Amino acid sequence: MVDYFGAYFGALFGGLYNILPFSTHGEAAFFALLLGVAIGFAVGILPGLGGAVALALMLPFTFNMEATQAFAFLLGANAVVATTGDITSVLFGVPGEGISAAVIVDGHPMAKRGEAGRALGAVLMSSLVGAIFGALVLALAIPIVRPLVLALASPEFFMLALLGITFVATLSGGNMIKGLTIGAFGLALAMIGWDPIQGVPRFMLESVFGQDRTLFLADGINFVAITVGLFAIPEMIDLAVKGTGIAERGAGKLGGVMEGVKDTFRHWSLVLRCSALGAYIGIIPGLGGGPAQWMAYAHAVQSSPNKERFGKGAIEGVLGPGAANNSKEGGSLIPTIAFGVPGSLSMAILLGAFIIQGLVPGPNMLDPHTPIRPDMAALGEFVPSGLELTFSFVWILIISNIITVAVCFLFLGYLARITEVRGALIIPFILLLVYLGGFATKNSPEDLILVLVFGMIGWLMMKYDWPRAPLLLGVVLGRIAETNLFVSTQAYGDFAWLARPGVIIIGLIMLASLFYPMFQDRRERRRQQHLAAMDQQPLGQPGPADDC
Repeated sequence: MVDYFGAYFGALFGGLYNILPFSTHGEAAFFALLLGVAIGFAVGILPGLGGAVALALMLPFTFNMEATQAFAFLLGANAVVATTGDITSVLFGVPGEGISAAVIVDGHPMAKRGEAGRALGAVLMSSLVGAIFGALVLALAIPIVRPLVLALASPEFFMLALLGITFVATLSGGNMIKGLTIGAFGLALAMIGWDPIQGVPRFMLESVFGQDRTLFLADGINFVAITVGLFAIPEMIDLAVKGTGIAERGAGKLGGVMEGVKDTFRHWSLVLRCSALGAYIGIIPGLGGGPAQWMAYAHAVQSSPNKERFGKGAIEGVLGPGAANNSKEGGSLIPTIAFGVPGSLSMAILLGAFIIQGLVPGPNMLDPHTPIRPDMAALGEFVPSGLELTFSFVWILIISNIITVAVCFLFLGYLARITEVRGALIIPFILLLVYLGGFATKNSPEDLILVLVFGMIGWLMMKYDWPRAPLLLGVVLGRIAETNLFVSTQAYGDFAWLARPGVIIIGLIMLASLFYPMFQDRRERRRQQHLAAMDQQPLGQPGPADDC
């Protein structure tokens, strides 16, 4: 046991030493980390690209790199995309990555209210806490990860998707019917495209527009087009109508940044809970970052005594998704390293780097004694052990996020003042970002039309007070739910899978998430009625509570 812990901690500090500029190979890895962070910073701000696109473009450059250097380059970029993407989400209502739009719901209203600095400070600091939490989960989960992953099968994945969909009730601004209706509309949109089970087109309207014009829908509706259309276009229309800046002049000041940092520690319990939620969802292959952010947002709403503030600029609505968005990166690395099962699209591309480096995910990556490439070690080359390389991943996540947040804080004052710029000057730039995001994902001109269509839908929803977030959640989880339901019925029988313990537990949580808000609202109405009755009592007369 002593030998095991000695080797464990030796690999932990060896992984840190290998990416710091204290040796020749450490200098190369650290420079690659800085270069990756710079690329990730730029990619995160540009909407529609995201971590997966960045990794795909960077992968060919790792052929001649040593393993630690290659993963420092790739993970350094991927780790900061989520953090910098939140900047445009707060300032302009345009997500840096389509599936990571939950920060917009409360972050952009804060910017419009003149609290851009506070929102940016909160999301950056909570992102840093989430990244460190996810990295620590990766370090601690190495010995125990196998039973966590193997305990879940397709029935549990289906129920988790349904659980996320039921959270629309908490995203609906107090109107559960509206939330569930919009969530169902999102599920319907997720059905558009080729049927993943039967391989036939569904709801693509070929008879109306022709087969050639509807081929861009074969992979489903472009999620980035939906996101930027729903959130960015209505904000641009509102900004044009007002004729002012996003916030009032003098409101977007630097002083709010430290207030946002303090908010992270005032709500430390929420930040840690959402970090844990994001890390666990990251561990589950196939769910990814979108559900992690939206479920963290839903938890922030559910755990708040003042739900009516959400969607109007509640700081908890920024802290929860910010923490989960970064903690999921550490979680998604766990099944990738331990089993070769990618936890997200970015991790699937990262597996390509394993192949390029001649590495095999699994027990070799957890071995503190054997070099990952014995053939290279025999030639006198520097080759870390598998566990050393794995712990290098932990330190890369931590160091890259610390660097990114530190750089962001240097410029937050200037970023916050962007919200004071006159709308006529800033709208063309934001529209350029919107259409770049809509086009870049699939390079399809038709997606630009989708941006306009969903922009109009989003404007109507905003005008008539219908929640937009449940629609996104329904689209994200629709395909996941459908695929896992099919696998569950084929593997376990039509209804036998419902008796699995995990399914029953998640089902009970679903019922609680649906009925608890109704119970809470009913109790609040009774309390208000009681207070109103007390106020109507004449002075000197006993109230309802005084009757014996």
